[in-house]
Amino acid sequence: MAGEIPDLHATVRTGTGKGAARQARRSGDVPGIIYGGGSDPLPINIPFNVLLKRLRQGRFLSTLFNMKVEGHDDVRVICRNVQRDVVKDLPTHVDFMRLKRTTKVKLYIPVEVIGEEDSPGLRKGGVMTLVRPEVELLVTAGDIPDHITIDLSGLNIGDVVTISSVDLPAGAKPTIDRDFVIANISAPSGLARGEDDAGEEAEAEDTAEEAAEA
Repeated sequence: MAGEIPDLHATVRTGTGKGAARQARRSGDVPGIIYGGGSDPLPINIPFNVLLKRLRQGRFLSTLFNMKVEGHDDVRVICRNVQRDVVKDLPTHVDFMRLKRTTKVKLYIPVEVIGEEDSPGLRKGGVMTLVRPEVELLVTAGDIPDHITIDLSGLNIGDVVTISSVDLPAGAKPTIDRDFVIANISAPSGLARGEDDAGEEAEAEDTAEEAAEA
């Protein structure tokens, strides 16, 4: 299960329509709506600076939030739309959808690496590159994992870890329909350069021999 679902604080927006929305913006808020989940839509206001900071952190549309509105029970939501000013590109309205425990959502899940001390490739000086620190999964809202784990035990230089080798949580699956790389172990830069130089020298010797024979 996910450990820390970020809180998002909002207030109930009194009144509806363009007039109430304009008033919210003049007060330094961004108007929004929470809908779905078998409950009536709830018009809200979110502080502009808070929302802008979240947007700049990235992946706002794929982050699960714990919405806290005074006078209402906390509810898990995910953003489904952010309207922006066409000139300033700043948020003017935001839509959130309530999630039931059985709702399927796409979220970026962090990757945890284990087994580094048991990797022959790393013991030889190899370098592990985490190609995807996060992996986007389709998961059930009631069973969102903290992370997925990749194990480097037994891996040598040149080996890779792909999504097909990862034990995913029950009910979760990747959003990308191919066996993509999550991490790899490559040779140290000095060794790699040495191998390249050796290859170039061997190629030069072969070329010289071919020229002599001709």
